[in-house]
Amino acid sequence: MRIVRRYMHRRRVRAIRWNEQRVGAASGIRAMMRYVFPDHWSFLLGEIALYSFMVLVATGIYLALYYTPSDSQVVYHGPYVLLQGEQMSEAYRSALDLSFNVPAGLLFRQVHHWAADVFIAAIVLHLVRIFFTGAYRTPRDINYFIGLTMLMLAILEGFAGYSLVDDLLSGMGLAIAYSVALSIPLIGAQLAYLIWGGEYPGSSSFLPRLEIVHVLLLPIALATLITVHLVIVMRQHHSQFPGPGRRERNVVGTPMWPAYALRSIGLLLAVAAVLFLLGGLIQINPIWQWGPYHTYLAENGAQPDWYIGWLIGALRLMPNLEPAIGNHTIIPNPFWGGALFPLVVFGVMFAWPALERRITGDHRRHDLLDRPRDRPIRTAIGAAFLSWVVIVFAVGSTDRLFYRLHISYTAQIHFWRIGVWALPVIVFLATRSICRSLQRSDAHPLRAWQGEVVRRRPDGSVEVLATGTDGRGPARTTTTDSTIGTAPGQESRAGN
Repeated sequence: MRIVRRYMHRRRVRAIRWNEQRVGAASGIRAMMRYVFPDHWSFLLGEIALYSFMVLVATGIYLALYYTPSDSQVVYHGPYVLLQGEQMSEAYRSALDLSFNVPAGLLFRQVHHWAADVFIAAIVLHLVRIFFTGAYRTPRDINYFIGLTMLMLAILEGFAGYSLVDDLLSGMGLAIAYSVALSIPLIGAQLAYLIWGGEYPGSSSFLPRLEIVHVLLLPIALATLITVHLVIVMRQHHSQFPGPGRRERNVVGTPMWPAYALRSIGLLLAVAAVLFLLGGLIQINPIWQWGPYHTYLAENGAQPDWYIGWLIGALRLMPNLEPAIGNHTIIPNPFWGGALFPLVVFGVMFAWPALERRITGDHRRHDLLDRPRDRPIRTAIGAAFLSWVVIVFAVGSTDRLFYRLHISYTAQIHFWRIGVWALPVIVFLATRSICRSLQRSDAHPLRAWQGEVVRRRPDGSVEVLATGTDGRGPARTTTTDSTIGTAPGQESRAGN
C-alpha cells in the first residue's frame, strides 16, 4: 500500500510540473485536488444526474447516426411481421430499424430511454433534498435557480425525444401539446403555427427542426447549465449537515484526490452499468406495439413518460371552465392544466427563496444545512406542495387501476377534484406535528450508561449529563464523542 501511495504521489507531482511548465496552472490544480466533499449519501443524487446525462449523450450520438427525421410515407417491409405492409413515416421506420436491424440498436434505444428517466428523477430528488435542508439560502440560491431551469429543460428534452419516433404514443402527445399551445391567450394560434409550421400535424420541416432541438440545442443548454452549476459549487464550496467539527465556514469530508475522485469514477461506472442492465433486461417504450401514428388514430390507454404524467393529470382534473365573451372563448380549457399549472408550480419554486427571506428577514450566508425537523413550517409547506403535485401526477395514471377495479372514471375524477385540495392540508398538519414531535424528542436523553445521560443537540453536538454515583448533582458538559456523533474527516475552509 505504501508503494502504491508513493507511485501515485510521483505521478501527481509529474502531472503538476508538466502543466505548470506549459500553462502555469499548478496552483489551481493543487486547490482542486485539495477540494473537500462532504460525506453524505444525499450529495450523490447530483452526481447520478450528471452521469446519467453523460450516458444520454453517448447513446444519443449512436442513435442519431441511424435516425431519419422525415414524415414522408413509406410501406414497411422489415423483420417485424405484424407491421409488414403498413404505411408509416420514415421516422417511425428508422426507429423500427434501430430496434430490429441495427447492431445493439434496441439496447442503445432502451438505455437512452432509461437514462432519461433516471436523469430527471435524480434532478427531482436532488431538488427535494435542497429544499428540505435549506440549501437554496444565500449564497446558493443562484444554483437552486439553475437546478430548476435544468429540470424544465430536461422535461422538454425528454418530451422532444420520444416525440421524434412518430409512433401512436408520441403522435398523441404532440396533438395534446398542440392543443395546449393553441389555448394560450392572445398568442396561442401564432405560437402553434410557428412551432409546427402550420396546422397540426404541421409541415414536413417539423420533425427535422424537432431533432435539432433535441440533439443539439437542448443538450448544449443542459451541458452549459451543468458546467456553470459545478463551477459555482466549487467556488462557493459545498454546504454540509451540522455535526462535530462542522461550522459555517469550513467543510469536513473527503478530499478530491485520490479518495473522492476514485469513488466518483466508481459511481460513474456503477450508474452506467445499472442503466445498461435496465436497457438490456427490462423493456421500455416498445414502439412496435403502439404502431405508426396517423391523425385519424387514437388510443385511450396511452400513457406518456412519467415526467409528463403530472401535466396529463392536471388536464384531466380541470373542470370545463372556458370564460367567453359572446361567442368568443377567451381562455380555452387546456390552458389551465397544460400551461397555467406548470407555470404555477415552477413559479412558486422560483419565488420561494425570496419569499422565505422576506418572511423571516434572514439574509445571512448559510453553509450549514438544516435538519427538516428543525424547520417544521418550511418542511410542512414543502411536503404539502409536493403532495399536491404528486396527487395530480397520480390522477394522470391511475385511470387504468380504477378501470380494473370497476370504479367509474367520472366518479374518481370528482373525488380527486376535492382530494387534490384537501389532502395537502392534511399532509401539512401531519408533517408539522411530526417535526415538532421530533424536536421534543431531541430534548430527551439518547441513552444512560454508567451514570451518564447523553442527548444530541439540533446542531449535531452531543450533550453529556453526568449524574455520578456519589449522590451529587448532575454536571453538564458538551462533547463530540465519536461513539455517538460522526468523527470529523479532513477539514477545509470554505472562505472564498
